[in-house]
Amino acid sequence: MSEQAVRIGLIGLGAMGAGMGANILEKTGALHICANRTRTVADKLIHAGAVEHQSPRDLAKSCDVIVLCLPNSDIVETTIETMRPALTPGKIVIDTGTSSLTSLEAIDADLTAMGVGFAESPLTGGAAQAEAGTLGALVGASSEVFERITPTLSLFCSSVQRFGPVGAGARAKFVNNYMVMGIIALVTEAFHMADLNKTDWDKLYDVVTRGSADSGALRRIIGHAKQGDFTGYRFSIGNAAKDMRYISEMAHDLDRDTPLAMAVHDFFDGAAKAGLGDKLVSQLMEPETRDRLFRTEE
Repeated sequence: MSEQAVRIGLIGLGAMGAGMGANILEKTGALHICANRTRTVADKLIHAGAVEHQSPRDLAKSCDVIVLCLPNSDIVETTIETMRPALTPGKIVIDTGTSSLTSLEAIDADLTAMGVGFAESPLTGGAAQAEAGTLGALVGASSEVFERITPTLSLFCSSVQRFGPVGAGARAKFVNNYMVMGIIALVTEAFHMADLNKTDWDKLYDVVTRGSADSGALRRIIGHAKQGDFTGYRFSIGNAAKDMRYISEMAHDLDRDTPLAMAVHDFFDGAAKAGLGDKLVSQLMEPETRDRLFRTEE
C-alpha cells in the first residue's frame, strides 16, 4: 500500500486533536473523524474536507490507521472495544494520550492476537504545537509498526522517537511529565509565597526568567497570570492528577516511592479532590483558587 493511499482516522477532537487533525488534512488532503459532543472542531474540519463517521466502529471500517487523542486509559479501552468488530488484520491503532502501563500492555496483547498493530505515542507540547505541527512523539511499538506509523506521526510531529516496545514510550513520557508537574507545583507555591510576602510579581518574573529557575511552565503560568490572565497553561488539573497517578504507579514498581514523588502526586490529587479538576493548572494562581488550595487550619 502506498503512503498516499493510507486512510487516517482521528478520534478525539479536543485542543490537541484539533491541531493534529488540521495538519493531517492539510498535508494529505483526507481525514476521517468522529465528532465530539461539541461540534466546533468537527464542523471546521468537515468544512475543510474531512469525512465524518457516526461511531468509532464506522470510522475504523474506513481507515487503515486510527489515531486516538483521548483523555485517559478508560476512554481509550472503551473506544477500542467499540471499534473491535471493525479492527481487521493489518490495521493499526495509535494511542497518543498519556495512558497507564497496565492498560497499554493489555491492549497491545489483545490487538496483536487479532493481527492488529498497536503503538502508544504520548506527545510533548500543547495545543499551539499541535496546530504548528511541532509536537514530539515518544513512541512505544514494535520496529515494524514504528516504521509503518512514522509517516502518519510526522504529519503533526517534528520529532518522532522510538523508545522501545509498547510501554517504553509511556515510561519516557512519565519522566517528562513528572518534571513538568513538579515545576508547575513549585511555581504555583513559590509565587503564592511571593504574593503573601507582597513581592512584586512583575519584578520577580523579570529576574527569575534570566536565571536557572526559568522554565516553559513558569512562562506559561506566571507570564500570563501577572497580567491577570490565568489561562496561559491549557492543561487541566484533573489531567495532571491522572498523570501523577500513572507516574506514581511506575515509581512504586521501581521501588522509588520518594517523598518528592508523593508530594507532587498529593499536590494535584488534593487539588482535584477539592473540586478543581476542571480548572487549568495555570488557574491555580487565581486568588480564590489559591485560597482554597493553600488554606491551612487555624
